Amino acid sequence: MSTGLAHLVDDDAAIRDALAWLLRSRGVQSRAWPSAEAFLADYREDMSGCLLLDIRMVGMTGTELFDHLLERGCTMPVIFLTGHGDVPLAVKALKRGAFDFIEKPFNDNELADRVIEALRHEESRRWQDGMRAEVGERLASLTEREREVMASILAGKLNKVIADELQIAMRTVEVHRARIFDKMGVRSAVELAQRLALLGPGGSR
Repeated sequence: MSTGLAHLVDDDAAIRDALAWLLRSRGVQSRAWPSAEAFLADYREDMSGCLLLDIRMVGMTGTELFDHLLERGCTMPVIFLTGHGDVPLAVKALKRGAFDFIEKPFNDNELADRVIEALRHEESRRWQDGMRAEVGERLASLTEREREVMASILAGKLNKVIADELQIAMRTVEVHRARIFDKMGVRSAVELAQRLALLGPGGSR
């Protein structure tokens, strides 16, 4: 069961209703729009969940909506519903970051499974983004000296070595180490390295 929201965009009311029923039977809540234009008018940057998008619709197509969303920085996973002739378009969308495409007529269980997987993917990404933001804020609270000591800690150097290299008392190094761990919300050098790994290469600089 998923707690995420599936956004359904299809100009066929029968398909919208069928998708909503299918997802509801799997514990997934959904909201539907009859056109790409209607969804785009309601789109907000803080929207979360996943987007289930028909590739061909009257007016703005699914791929055109996808283009608009990419321009606006949308990161929600997008699953395209395609007819056989739309597969090349769907493959092109995959290369641009779409989550998946599913051909019509689709298998109900397969489609529901992919929606749930997309929602879990989005939940994980948002959690990681939140953690990265928190680590970045904690890192910004360190003084220049604390950053120097932290670099040495991450290099596996002993307090005595750090003290000699920075020409400070070993007790001062111990105080800095304690403050660094406290500010970064960790209890060991291993936890510190794991936290900073969330920022990617060079993220601790």
